[in-house]
Amino acid sequence: MGDKAQTHPGAAGRAQAADHPQSVRNVVLVGHSGSGKTTLVEALALTAGAVNRAGRVEDGGTVSDYDEIEHRQQRSVQLSLVPVEWDGIKVNLLDTPGYADFVGELRAGLRAADAALFVVSASDGVDGSTRMVWEECAAVGMPRAIVVTHLEAARAGFEEMTRICAEAFGADDPDAVLPLYLPLHGPQAPDGHAPVTGLIGLLSQKLFDYSTGERKESEPGEDQLPLIEEARNRLIEGIISESEDETLMDRYLGGEPVDVKTLIDDLERAVARGVFFPVLAAAPAAEGSRQGLGTVELLELITRGFPTPLEHETVRVTTIDGKPRELTPCDPDAPLVAEVVKTSSDPYVGRLSLIRVFSGTLRADQTVHVSGHGLADRGHEDHDVDERIGALSTPFGKQQRPVSHVIAGDLACVAKLSRAETGDTLSAKDDPLLMEPWQMPDPLLPLAIQAHSKPDEDKLSQGLARLVAEDPTMRLEQNQDTHQVVLWCLGEAHADVALERLRSRYGVQVDVVPHKVSLRETFATKAAGRGRHVKQSGGHGQFAICEIEVEPLPGGSGIEFVDKVVGGAVPRQFIPSVEKGVRAQAAKGVAAGHPLIDVRVTLLDGKAHSVDSSDAAFQTAGALALREAAAGARIHLLEPVAEVSVLVGDDYVGSVMSDLSGRRGRVLGTEQTPGGRTLVRAEVPEIEIGRYAIDLRSMTHGTARFSRRYARHEPMPAQVAERVREEARKAS
Repeated sequence: MGDKAQTHPGAAGRAQAADHPQSVRNVVLVGHSGSGKTTLVEALALTAGAVNRAGRVEDGGTVSDYDEIEHRQQRSVQLSLVPVEWDGIKVNLLDTPGYADFVGELRAGLRAADAALFVVSASDGVDGSTRMVWEECAAVGMPRAIVVTHLEAARAGFEEMTRICAEAFGADDPDAVLPLYLPLHGPQAPDGHAPVTGLIGLLSQKLFDYSTGERKESEPGEDQLPLIEEARNRLIEGIISESEDETLMDRYLGGEPVDVKTLIDDLERAVARGVFFPVLAAAPAAEGSRQGLGTVELLELITRGFPTPLEHETVRVTTIDGKPRELTPCDPDAPLVAEVVKTSSDPYVGRLSLIRVFSGTLRADQTVHVSGHGLADRGHEDHDVDERIGALSTPFGKQQRPVSHVIAGDLACVAKLSRAETGDTLSAKDDPLLMEPWQMPDPLLPLAIQAHSKPDEDKLSQGLARLVAEDPTMRLEQNQDTHQVVLWCLGEAHADVALERLRSRYGVQVDVVPHKVSLRETFATKAAGRGRHVKQSGGHGQFAICEIEVEPLPGGSGIEFVDKVVGGAVPRQFIPSVEKGVRAQAAKGVAAGHPLIDVRVTLLDGKAHSVDSSDAAFQTAGALALREAAAGARIHLLEPVAEVSVLVGDDYVGSVMSDLSGRRGRVLGTEQTPGGRTLVRAEVPEIEIGRYAIDLRSMTHGTARFSRRYARHEPMPAQVAERVREEARKAS
């Protein structure tokens, strides 16, 4: 694994459809924004021979040419697939965005992969969000390795980063996070920095020199061997401690030599089992060079140490009605089960669905069943339809290379699946199945929008539907109380990309407007009102008089209507009319235009006319009576209060609790959780947490998470209520 004597040319470099799951590796690259994931993917593609020395594909683009918005924003915003071939193995490299707003793309990459490559910048270190992803991978036993990049930075140090990675990722066993190679430094520059020009294999004790742009192997000098002895011994002990041969450690400690082949075999098994996490170094090739530093070693680790799809934990599958279904793991001859892990739009071929086949074989022109995904609350309706598979292809930059079929364990793109959305299951039309959906983060940043013009209004609905079909982390809300269209996003960058896609892809220009929360009104005191609707203008007149009493009720009671009319003052047939008018006025509000709740309205008396009274007249009288009662009473403005749970590192607990208090929040309690974190529970008015997703990320450097759910409406403080009323008056 990386210590082999010969250098593999990477065959043709271009990965085609695989013939057996054994010859596939699915690897997701994880790391913070700017850690060098995309650059590393391009370097691996160059070393594998998939691109030319300038890093270009045939159309003149690069392997990272995937989204026009990425070019404008100078950062990755979505998952991209780059398949290459190395040593007869197809390697599907899944490049994920590092920015927290696009964690949904990361989740999709983790779902599609069988192993994870954590990319860490030597100049930036390990951030909190990367640690959290590591813990997620650990929870499901996903095999992992670590690549240190940006070794050219003056303050960078591979040895120091290895120590930091062991502390960050090896909490349970620091000896499971160890380097396979040490850097080989070139001549010292005037600034005192000695560039890394090669690697020293700790197991093989070979030198791999990349200074000429081609990997060259040589024997180390006698003076170099003592420098690697300590690191080599620690690596050997780390490998042996994870060996399935329980006698090996005793033999090693007893002085018996262990041959390199045995160590490499044990290392590969430990990596594939997810119990040992090697650290490597990598750098892109210099201009005109064919191989970047460490790329050969990394490809050998992927192809020899990472597991095949056959070793992927079986995903839970059920029939459409929820009955469990057992499937042979990753069998190309088994019933078809595939999943849409990414949906995107291409200006030339239309909708593209990136799919991972978990069972069976997917073929072009095949008719499959598309099953919904359980995200109806986010604007993604569940559905069960049959669709015909169009062209199958493997992506490479902006190109789509046709393939005839995709076997279990492999990834490919399907064109023009018009009904399938991210998270949907594809299965045989005569045996429809449904995969358990993967966990997606809740979008907690509201973005209220409205069409910029009448032509935009005509296209808005379709544009929004296509937008949310691509992104399951986005929720579309049509708020019936505020009459706003709200896109719930993960953060500001996520919102910016959503607006840009609406404009550039779907031709819809929108304006962002202040987000409104759903306020309510209620009576603070008992009040009485009289509604008189008497009109006579010739012909049939209008006559209705009613007297009501209104009193407040406990929260959650709604509107209660009571009839206490005696003596037939209001005929029985018109009492429902009064109630209808009262409820209609309550829905419109009685003070600031917000729905009235939690009151009891009692009809006490009234008058009617034998000819001029009518249903419409008593509805109007009921509404007038409620308005008059409100005019003589104290009205409370009610605001929604959310139950908020914040999972935060212990270092930031004080800041978070102080911030919540400043938002008029009530901290209900805290509890310790594993990993040095605290769960803070509080109740906070929703009007105060509209931008909390952004503020919390800034406050905790991206290491905290929160969830929220509606608790109740409660009276707003007088000064806040007056400010809201004043803003409403200005807006009207």
